[in-house]
Amino acid sequence: MMSGSKRRNIVIVGGSIAALTSAQILRAEGFGGDITMLSAEACAPYSRVPLSKAILAGVAGHDTCALPLSSDDFEIRLDQRAVGLDDRNRVIHLLSGETVSYDGLIVASGARARRLSRPGQRGEHVIRDMDDVRTLSPRLRTARSVVVVGAGFLGMEIASTCVKLGLTVTVIDRDPPLRRLLGEYLSAVVVDRATAAGVRILQAPDGVELIGTEVVDGVRYGEHTVRADVVVSAVGDIPNTEWLAGSSFRNEGPLVVDQRCIAANDIVAAGDVAAIKDPSGTVARLPHWNNAVRQARSAALALLHGDEAPIAEPDHYFWTEAFDLQIKVCGLIPGSTVPVVLERNDDTNTLLLQWIAPNGTAVAAASVNRKMPVNKLRRLAHEAVVASS
Repeated sequence: MMSGSKRRNIVIVGGSIAALTSAQILRAEGFGGDITMLSAEACAPYSRVPLSKAILAGVAGHDTCALPLSSDDFEIRLDQRAVGLDDRNRVIHLLSGETVSYDGLIVASGARARRLSRPGQRGEHVIRDMDDVRTLSPRLRTARSVVVVGAGFLGMEIASTCVKLGLTVTVIDRDPPLRRLLGEYLSAVVVDRATAAGVRILQAPDGVELIGTEVVDGVRYGEHTVRADVVVSAVGDIPNTEWLAGSSFRNEGPLVVDQRCIAANDIVAAGDVAAIKDPSGTVARLPHWNNAVRQARSAALALLHGDEAPIAEPDHYFWTEAFDLQIKVCGLIPGSTVPVVLERNDDTNTLLLQWIAPNGTAVAAASVNRKMPVNKLRRLAHEAVVASS
């Protein structure tokens, strides 16, 4: 890999928090060459976190989630979609037909929403970017019912917003809502709140099919059919790596990188597009905000310092907000393990929970509607329990 001191032109493909963070780290480290960010979106970089909540509800706009920029530090080129990479000649091909050269490349092209509709079938909604919300939000204002396919964080956040908008809401998934992410105990807390708010929750172990000859107007699972004015899919995402097809290191799925986020000579990657391979050979993709930031830092430093750059330690911290529950989690919650309840207040729906492994070691902690510094929650996820109720 080229020495960081010899680099003069670093290109970042993407406009996400990972892309922006990597540019900021490059400047903070004293990189004095050109930095060009190529974003496929037409609007300046923004946080995707509020899309399924305040922005979908129509109580906030793009300006409220715009990420802070310093236009003097690097060039941001909007509506510039990368469609090919010639890594032998260090050239990126754009949809416009233009080419962009680099001597260091940061791949932060993110991911797009996975869809369930058949070719030619219209009307399936997703939420992944600002354009998705601009399409869906007005549709919800003329609808009376919605089916949300997918009961992960995004699906339940969308369902919560739709309830607040006065719609009749059905959520359907293969598994119980949030069970895989929050474990049985905490997922049950969310389900209780959702059903109390009027959400109908259905399980479809064999999956669903979107129905409608031309326009999606419901879902079918097994022998059952659910009709709705609006159908929203929240069934995961697909890393945007197709544009790498002409490169020498193209692989299916996410772009696999090492622990310093290095993909190939002079190329690093960070964010939802990347999956880190650890020394044991395990490949993991961690599509959460904190991991995007950590990976962006390691990726930028790897371009400048090579093997002297820090590794991107995985951060198992995430949060969600739905049905008036603000949930923060540190660690990996064991599915069926009953947590220790450190605090509970039914009047305010406040909880502080800790999960303990059979050997007595704490492995995860979560707060619900409780203000707590993240560092304190992290300590609870690793320290022995000190109190219970």
